[in-house]
Amino acid sequence: MTNEDGEPVLGTNGKPKLRELGSACPDLGKRDHGSWYYYVELPPGPRGKRRRPRKGGFLTKKKAEEAAQKIWDQAQDGVDVLSDETVEQFLLRWFSKRVDLKRSTRSTYEDHINRVFIPHLGHLKMRDLRTRHLQEMFEQIWRDNEQHAANQDAADLAKVECEAAHRTWKQAAKPRPPELRQRWNEAKEKLREARRKPRYITGPGVQLKMKNELSAALDYAKNTEKLISQNWTEDLVLPKYTPPKPLVWTDERVAHWRETGDKPGPVMVWTAEQTGTFLDGVAEHRLYPMFHLMVFRGTRRGESCGLPWRETDMTAGTVHISEQLVAASYDVWEDTPKSDSGARTIRLDSQTHQLLLFWRRRQQTERAEWEEKHRKEPKKYDPYVDSGRVFTWEDGRPYHPEYLSQVFNRLVQKLGLPPIRLHDLRHCAATLSLAAGVHMKTIQVLLGHSSYKLTADTYTSVLPQLELEAADAPVALVPRKANQQDGEEEAADDERPQGPQSVPQDEPAASGGAETAVESDSGADEKGPVRPLIRPVEPGEAAA
Repeated sequence: MTNEDGEPVLGTNGKPKLRELGSACPDLGKRDHGSWYYYVELPPGPRGKRRRPRKGGFLTKKKAEEAAQKIWDQAQDGVDVLSDETVEQFLLRWFSKRVDLKRSTRSTYEDHINRVFIPHLGHLKMRDLRTRHLQEMFEQIWRDNEQHAANQDAADLAKVECEAAHRTWKQAAKPRPPELRQRWNEAKEKLREARRKPRYITGPGVQLKMKNELSAALDYAKNTEKLISQNWTEDLVLPKYTPPKPLVWTDERVAHWRETGDKPGPVMVWTAEQTGTFLDGVAEHRLYPMFHLMVFRGTRRGESCGLPWRETDMTAGTVHISEQLVAASYDVWEDTPKSDSGARTIRLDSQTHQLLLFWRRRQQTERAEWEEKHRKEPKKYDPYVDSGRVFTWEDGRPYHPEYLSQVFNRLVQKLGLPPIRLHDLRHCAATLSLAAGVHMKTIQVLLGHSSYKLTADTYTSVLPQLELEAADAPVALVPRKANQQDGEEEAADDERPQGPQSVPQDEPAASGGAETAVESDSGADEKGPVRPLIRPVEPGEAAA
């Protein structure tokens, strides 16, 4: 820019100001010089403010016209084509409106927005956002996963080396050589350094959650606020995610686990025999009634911790799941069930019913004893906490959900059973009910699933004896010649005359082994003995 004297016009920073020459540029006639611009005159905004989107950089007039037409069409559809709101501004504003989310879900959304979405996408304007930007974000996540996996391998190797260095130092004869201690210290420092590097793997399941969260936000931007013309998550390509299905701890899988320490899958289920071994092993434990409830009635960890006495009917033998305790690190809060279908009434089996009656008497006795201790020694014993929960400590405080998982893991390890998670007791309840002939719809209601399909898809893995019956059933339907001959031979045996025979009756015939095997198999179908309920220790009795 120049003034009337032809001198440059300077800005406040002392540098010359610039302006576009536009069509007055003397070099515009040269080939490949300059570019095409468009502008669109839109209806005035508030207070008559002029709205005129303008953009350049197009090589040809046709491309500029096509872009102008697209902007015009979007404006006619209600899209705010002049909005300069960034993705960061929109996501934070959208998240502040999501008061419908549960506390744990809000925490997940907030973490993904601040840790992933804003660093990758926050600088973009909403009107400039496209599928390629989202795809690039996930591609970066995949690259990070590879690095994090390498970091985890390095940390595992450093741990092995640290343990070896410590073992060498500990087994050395005293006085121990100082270089062994130095080697152990170096190994510990190497392990600490390896653990400082990020090792978290964002798996396919978490990536799908991220996509769904972005899809919900962009749906709102498209349908409610008309900030964008399309939900750009629709064409994203992500790794296929298949929810893990429960696998039963068969003898072969248990043998492989004992040999290698590897679990066949993330979600494992005990057989009926393994479940019985666990219940027998913890029969004298304080939390035995809770474990019994979770094994046979399939309550979640938070539902068991948060179960109040006011929602139990010991006369009818039912409990109503209306609330749960949710834990995130050290924080615990009361919340509604996971879904609407999670609020349900559960009919107790007779043994669990008896255990809860016993537990109520024990809790009343413990309350009286604790209040007496507090009266005598108020500095040592705090006042009794009347939480109203079914399962509590001696002083009435409810259990922390994470504490239950830790206790369960220690008990499983102590008993030498193949490992499962505390949550997997729900899968045990489902498979045991399925093995007992309970209909899948009833199991859905018992577990509080939102749909029949979810229950059926999840529990396609059943106990081994059911799999054997299902495998043999089609074979039994097909008539075979060998089966007919066997039937004719049996009929002939029935018509065989009495008296001395070529083969003595007290000696087995050639086919006797097969007949014995058949009798053995048929005997296995008979109903076995019912496992008796282990008598709980009454209040006041000595118990482990």
